[in-house]
Amino acid sequence: MKHIRTHVINGVAASLCRGVPALLSRLARRHPPRRASSGVATKLRFARMVFSLFLLFAIAIQSLCYADVTKFATANPSRRTAGGLPAEDRKALLEVSRFHEVHSTKDLPPAVVALCVDDKGKLADPGQNWNATDAITDPTLPWKRLIWAAAGSDYYVVHYERGGIDHSFHILVAKLTKNDAKPKVIWHAIGHELKDYTAFLDALRAGKLDDRLDYGH
Repeated sequence: MKHIRTHVINGVAASLCRGVPALLSRLARRHPPRRASSGVATKLRFARMVFSLFLLFAIAIQSLCYADVTKFATANPSRRTAGGLPAEDRKALLEVSRFHEVHSTKDLPPAVVALCVDDKGKLADPGQNWNATDAITDPTLPWKRLIWAAAGSDYYVVHYERGGIDHSFHILVAKLTKNDAKPKVIWHAIGHELKDYTAFLDALRAGKLDDRLDYGH
């Protein structure tokens, strides 16, 4: 996705750059100097035109860089999960019968929980106090809280929320086999709050989970 975004930005930038000389030429013809002695005024007008064009160019590039991700994802649902979740793992996750939900970090392997903790190594259980906003009530409280998790054979799906100025809802899919010392992160995405594992599968099928950006866990 980053490659596509960069390609688009570069293409637009190149187009704008190619159009600037022609536009400047047209503007110069439309606003010729009134007198031969008005060279200084002409240079000032030309400088103002160049500055205005540069400002428009900067705004256009900034708009491309910070376009509304949610709006783009809604218009392009097929691109939301195309870059991350392997087909084999997706098929395994859709086998509902192999998964059972858990609602406590104690029911998950510590190594899996460690993938979801905040920078203090904490992950609150559902219903526990935590720092949901940037208005800190207690600096010792976790910045993340478990909503639910699901375990199925070697797969673990963890749905948790992250507090702060930008409250977000995350899905982490990891795989931990008996022979592995550490779990392997299969997929990570963000979206809205999901009631349960069934709601997660519905969102997955509908392409409502965004994995295109490198969101911090």
